[in-house]
Amino acid sequence: MHFMPLAFSSPGPYLFQWGFISVRWYGVAIAIAVITGLLIAQKLAPRRGINPADLNDLLLWLVVGALPMARLYYVGFNWGLYLDRPWDIFAIWRGGIAIHGAIVGGLLALYLFASYKRLPFWRLADVLTPSLALGQAIGRWGNFFNSEAFGRPTELPWKLFIPIANRPEAYQNFEYFHPTFLYESLWNIGVFSILLVLYVRWPRLKPGTLACVYAIAYSIGRFWVESLRTDSLMLGAMRAAQVVSAIAIVVGGLGLYWLYSLSEVRSSTNEEEITQKISTSESTEIL
Repeated sequence: MHFMPLAFSSPGPYLFQWGFISVRWYGVAIAIAVITGLLIAQKLAPRRGINPADLNDLLLWLVVGALPMARLYYVGFNWGLYLDRPWDIFAIWRGGIAIHGAIVGGLLALYLFASYKRLPFWRLADVLTPSLALGQAIGRWGNFFNSEAFGRPTELPWKLFIPIANRPEAYQNFEYFHPTFLYESLWNIGVFSILLVLYVRWPRLKPGTLACVYAIAYSIGRFWVESLRTDSLMLGAMRAAQVVSAIAIVVGGLGLYWLYSLSEVRSSTNEEEITQKISTSESTEIL
């Protein structure tokens, strides 16, 4: 079987430049992801008893919580790059943010918002998870325009040309690399589709179910994609994203087990105790 070559390359990081004014594709991708995610979440919110207007207020909390944490997470693992130019820490428009940091910051912001507004945290989380998956799929294209977050060299029919200035020192003589941004983007579209079907077709799923499914499904794909990357953030001798993904898979699995096994056992036990108390009370009255 022969495949048509699908080699492609980034047109560059800028949408346009005019004097000192410039607009980067990376920023555009993030803006599209945020706006699209908000519109989808607002559409889904009434199905879980959430007022769509609350999501407008939540958006600012999420942006303030997620973006700085995503940047700090990345900078923390690459601190040596910023020792001589600490002002570059704030140059988020050049890329260099980590989704795991964004998720941690977003969860913290969501918890604080839910507590402040007295809204159900897990139902809010389930409303947002489809938007999160789709937003990641869109946001990954920012890496494409920046010619970053690519994989090892490859000669597969689908391959990404990387300018020599963006290639790791060990791969200066290679031109084409795995388009890992594309792999993860397509995977996230699949995760989004699964979450959307679960959300719409099974509205009575227990709160927290979709968050657990997202943690498992996204992390499986990320673990695989990360194995192809040449620029992984490292935690000692291990890839940080793989460590976090493995933890997320376990936590998501335990969460589903608790929701649909342990909680059912507790419910049936409580029901039995209540039944026994009623029976005992009736027996006492008869005597």
